[in-house]
Amino acid sequence: MRTLAQVLLLPDPTRVFAQLFGRYKRYANWAFLLYGVIIAIIGSAEYVKYDEPDGYWPLFFALTVGTYVLLTRSPLAAWRLATVAVLVEGGLSYYYEAPLTAWQWCMYVPVLASLALFYSRGVVITTLVFTELVMLAFRGRETEEVVTWSMLAVLVIAVVGYLFGARGRAEQQIEEEKAEKGALVERARIAREMHDIVAHHMSNVVVRCETAPYRITDLSDAAKEEFAEVGEAARSAITDMQRLLGVLRADGQTPDTEPQPGINQIPELVRGTGSAAEIDVGDVPEAVGLTAYRVVQEAITNAQRHAPGSVVSVHVHREGDELDVVVRNTAGGPSLGGGGGRGLTGMRERVAVHGGTLTVKSTDDGGFAVRARIPLGGK
Repeated sequence: MRTLAQVLLLPDPTRVFAQLFGRYKRYANWAFLLYGVIIAIIGSAEYVKYDEPDGYWPLFFALTVGTYVLLTRSPLAAWRLATVAVLVEGGLSYYYEAPLTAWQWCMYVPVLASLALFYSRGVVITTLVFTELVMLAFRGRETEEVVTWSMLAVLVIAVVGYLFGARGRAEQQIEEEKAEKGALVERARIAREMHDIVAHHMSNVVVRCETAPYRITDLSDAAKEEFAEVGEAARSAITDMQRLLGVLRADGQTPDTEPQPGINQIPELVRGTGSAAEIDVGDVPEAVGLTAYRVVQEAITNAQRHAPGSVVSVHVHREGDELDVVVRNTAGGPSLGGGGGRGLTGMRERVAVHGGTLTVKSTDDGGFAVRARIPLGGK
């Protein structure tokens, strides 16, 4: 009953063209509207040619054009109006000799195919049953063989469309699960890298607390006890972080022993790829420097993979309380493939840790630009 209500009555928010054509949605809308106008003209002309000019042809024209106006917004609503158009012509036209006339096939097939591609099995089956019933009710003077083949054609269109749509939805779900898994892996990696930075600062706290009684000669006993408690708390925090890191580390993965890179290592990274870098930032927090380094590293890797031979430029500078990291590459050779978009996910996760933003877009010269704005945390 829920599916029946969805098919016949409920408003439908599905935006097929936005999913299918993305930024080319506007051009697709105009193309389908033009197609609808052409089919409406053909259908109206046929009605006037074979029936008495009783003035109903504008109704056919409006129903057909209206169907394709709705199709750009909701295939289910378009199917409803297309079915009404078939019923109206069946009731008014004396020339109605087949379950669907030639121009109605041209009108109905794109609508039915779009619906089959993007909707659930229950919706597709329900609309298919109604369509077949309409064809049976208005089978006209054609032979049973023509009616059978017409109904079979509609069935094949719906089934093939649904199978393609189901496969596409399954692939999309797999990609979303991979992206989610990649994000979780990247977050674990970020946590491991941040551990080194935090542990370094916490170790400094421990050392300063333990050496305070020797560096400051006039400390009271209460102050010495306070320093000792702070140092012990910092040492416990380091131990807890190491235990947590053991949970985040994959099976068989050994701890990293090298220090984490930062802003100062970006020039060396850029030189190794033959790119150009302009860096003017001064002192920044270690965590922010690590994030900037990883963003530059991943952006250069993407340029080498997807635009081999392109010229890459790196600009890292400070704007108020934010670090602005911009990596651009010109157009290059054919993409070498690979990657799967997980690098962009990793960059977004890293920048989001600091409450920053990441922008990726194509450039006018056919290249690509990555820009990260990372808050400095008041420093």
